[in-house]
Amino acid sequence: MKNFIGVGNRVTLVAAAVTTSGQAVLIGSLFGIAESAAAIGDPLVLAMNGIYDLPKTASQAWTVGQLIYWDVATSRVTNVVATNKLVGVAVLAVGAGAGETTGRVRLSAASAN
Repeated sequence: MKNFIGVGNRVTLVAAAVTTSGQAVLIGSLFGIAESAAAIGDPLVLAMNGIYDLPKTASQAWTVGQLIYWDVATSRVTNVVATNKLVGVAVLAVGAGAGETTGRVRLSAASAN
């Protein structure tokens, strides 16, 4: 196939902000995890698929299979829809304790909203 570019598990974009390795990044409707650090204007490789531990909103219980969203205002994943972008699905239940601030998410590569 002459028009095949790649599988799409990783996408190289231009960094719009200083980014660190492992940082969650939302560019338009593309959500991924930075594979390495990048300065503004540098190439930025985002892992678009996979399962990652991400910073989540505290005091929020999750169930396995629950839809998970990216809250741009807090730079955390959440189970609250509101105006947040859908980024994946919870693959590990987590309690609602104030200290439970990490959630395990299977990325969906692009936001549906």
